[in-house]
Amino acid sequence: MFTIPESHRDLLDADVGILATVGSDGRPQLSAVWFLADRDTLAVSLNTCRQKTKNLQVSPAAALFILDRQNPYRYLEVRGDVTIEPDDKYVFADRVGAKYQTNMREHDGPSDRRVRVEIRPVRINAVDMAG
Repeated sequence: MFTIPESHRDLLDADVGILATVGSDGRPQLSAVWFLADRDTLAVSLNTCRQKTKNLQVSPAAALFILDRQNPYRYLEVRGDVTIEPDDKYVFADRVGAKYQTNMREHDGPSDRRVRVEIRPVRINAVDMAG
């Protein structure tokens, strides 16, 4: 099992992470995303019309990069396999919205759908180049 070290657990409270997915051309596609952490599992709420969601449906591998904005020599990178679950009733999206003090429905169009994307770690890189 892969665990996030205590030295970097504070980064799980960060306001944003960078989600990397694999595009249809095989190149990385990066997006700033809101996320929630539950122990060593990270999850994001995505809109199904977005490219990152389409990428994950084809290639269910991702990385989430969280930079310590107070110390840019320190970061956490979690690489993993993803599972995608429908969130039609916004149960997970409402939890994300609570963290970020927003209503996720306001970010979606009338025909948009939400999914919960969970990243199960297969590699964790906790880096601190300052010390």
